[in-house]
Amino acid sequence: MKTIKIERFFRKLNDSIPKAETELCYRNTFELLIAVILSAQATDISVNKVTPELFAAFPTPEEMHEAGSEKVLSYIRSIGLAPTKSKNIVRTCAQLVENHAAQVPQNREQLEALAGVGRKTANVILNTAFGHPVIAVDTHIFRISNRTGLAPGNTVLQVEENLMKAVPEKWKKDAHHLLILHGRYVCKSRKPDCEHCVIVQECEHPDKTVP
Repeated sequence: MKTIKIERFFRKLNDSIPKAETELCYRNTFELLIAVILSAQATDISVNKVTPELFAAFPTPEEMHEAGSEKVLSYIRSIGLAPTKSKNIVRTCAQLVENHAAQVPQNREQLEALAGVGRKTANVILNTAFGHPVIAVDTHIFRISNRTGLAPGNTVLQVEENLMKAVPEKWKKDAHHLLILHGRYVCKSRKPDCEHCVIVQECEHPDKTVP
């Protein structure tokens, strides 16, 4: 996709999504980290159903670590992969307390060293909590990048690298949320809503439906 088209692509997305931010509910960086860990292979809606009680019971890394994985599990059973996530969360809390004075680190390497935190989760934290111009690639962003021709790639890492090359600097900070929200509500997996898509003219998919 040519640079001038990409600029229009993001300008139109930005105009159509004036509040481009995560739909996860959180009050601080620690809560965001736990919510993002829980959101792997789960919807934001399902995560938001369990986190208010979880965070009310254990509002700090120290308290969540002391509670233990079984207690944490009792609050998140409805979430996919809950047993594994509860263990990772408790280990992450221990790491935060022992290595980072109970604070969420702002360094990618330190974030990825936390239990249950991979590159995507680290990118979400760096972008959403700390304002870094990085792009976390989830299933929505992977699909849109390939479907529209914005930044095609065979792997998540390829798409991320291509997005970082293609997206203009002025849009990099908001690109993650603009793309994910557009994919969640318009450019859906099984039935993309081309009729109501603001970037249909920029989209390079051969089967798009132009109103």
